Amino acid sequence: MKRNPKSQNPNPKIKLRKGDLVMITVGKDRGKQAKIERVFIKNGTVLLPGLNEYKKHRKSQGKDRPGEILTLSRPIPLSKVSLVCSKCKQQTRIGWRLINDKKIRFCRKCEQNI
Repeated sequence: MKRNPKSQNPNPKIKLRKGDLVMITVGKDRGKQAKIERVFIKNGTVLLPGLNEYKKHRKSQGKDRPGEILTLSRPIPLSKVSLVCSKCKQQTRIGWRLINDKKIRFCRKCEQNI
């Protein structure tokens, strides 16, 4: 089966996209919501700004660049996040519909298009 190179999501198993509002379901940030900043298709992870943060100690490189402690966000596996519907504001799964030969995502709880 050939895939359309212009399609936004080349991996059909990944249903989340950049800009979707998601909720973290496990871990220290459980229950927090954020918009997806980036989707890593090969790894099956998403980057959420301000969540799943860790600290990195950087050694000084002379007078020009002193040592510092950086706070960075780590990617989270797709299985640890779930979509929050913009209409019903509930945590939901994503369904697919074919409308005029176009695949459209919809909320499984309120049946509204996403």
